[in-house]
Amino acid sequence: MKYGLIGEKLGHSFSKIIHGMLSDYSYELCEVAKEDLDGFLVARKFNAINVTIPYKEAVIPYLHYIDKAAKDIGAVNTVVNRDGKLYGYNTDFYGLSQLISHVGVTLSGRKVAILGTGGTSKTAVAVAKSLGAREILCVSRSPREGSIGYGELAKGHTDLDVIINTTPAGMYPRCYDEPIDISVFPTLSAVVDVVYNPLRTPLVRSALSRGIAAEGGLYMLVAQAVRASEIFLDTKYPDGTVERVYKQLRAQRESIVLIGMPASGKSTVGAILADMLGRELIDTDELVERGQGVKISEIFSTGGEAYFRDLESEAVREASAVGGRIIATGGGAVLRRENIDALRANGKIYFIDRPLSELVPTSSRPLSSDRASIEKRYNERYGIYSDACDVRIEVAGDARSVAAEIMENFKK
Repeated sequence: MKYGLIGEKLGHSFSKIIHGMLSDYSYELCEVAKEDLDGFLVARKFNAINVTIPYKEAVIPYLHYIDKAAKDIGAVNTVVNRDGKLYGYNTDFYGLSQLISHVGVTLSGRKVAILGTGGTSKTAVAVAKSLGAREILCVSRSPREGSIGYGELAKGHTDLDVIINTTPAGMYPRCYDEPIDISVFPTLSAVVDVVYNPLRTPLVRSALSRGIAAEGGLYMLVAQAVRASEIFLDTKYPDGTVERVYKQLRAQRESIVLIGMPASGKSTVGAILADMLGRELIDTDELVERGQGVKISEIFSTGGEAYFRDLESEAVREASAVGGRIIATGGGAVLRRENIDALRANGKIYFIDRPLSELVPTSSRPLSSDRASIEKRYNERYGIYSDACDVRIEVAGDARSVAAEIMENFKK
């Protein structure tokens, strides 16, 4: 291996993709067991590597040189082999600083809570200090000297300004874990989460729903990778490289989610988009039917609507957990707020707004099987669709023109 990433579990890492966007060198993901780390570092059969959980501190004894930032933080995420000697750097400092700037939050004079006490937490502390934070609290599930517990934070520090999450809470595949309830912090103005998969963790989504500035860790991941690649190659990339790669990667990882009335064309438009983009199409109604082995009409008749909605919520969660998909939802999926929240984890939500006059009742849709029913559903749900969506697509043509309009908006 010439260049790559080492860690314990790397199956969902984006690093290989990012480095592929930066240069033409071969970059590999190399899972190293704890008992094999010593042999790997002693052998030094690499030009340069990135280091992730749980080895950011474990690699330090093997280094000939550690740059000042990494030494001050006590964690290394970039190692370069120069003539058989290993040099260590910390590009997470740069990445997190860039993410905070990207969110548009100022830490100067602010009270900041850093969730977690691992290697990335140490980086966050160093960044917060460098940006002039007035007070920094480190928060841990097992508080010890230098940190406090989550209970103490919630009870004694309700005047928080900023939260930086460095824990894995909310990371795929446990996409619905949330490290803390932010409703107890009335003065909170920003949330920064280093988790990048999903794009928006429950913590980030909770903040955004309250009008609080928030973002996940994708921008940080890209920024630190750009800096690491510069160190790998002893080069300097042009200004704007981080933004360019971030936008490319975000477009790849974000799902297109289609909501709207039954018979509005979600599945048809979804199939066209999937073909245009070469993406997987997930139809949540089909997920439910495959899981149960029967049609939705039969599920309604035997189990009732509440039972179907439970199955639908499971399907929405399953579809939403992975990014880069086209997701066509059932007409009633928006009726549960939890479904809308799940769809926002990795998705941009488009409301296909087809006029009521063009919606055709069908017996395959239990709650919209006749004209009176479909009109009733339309009047009940229109406001919910409008509130839930990021973009409303007013239907003025066939399915292909609707797909083209969604594509144009999504590319922007």
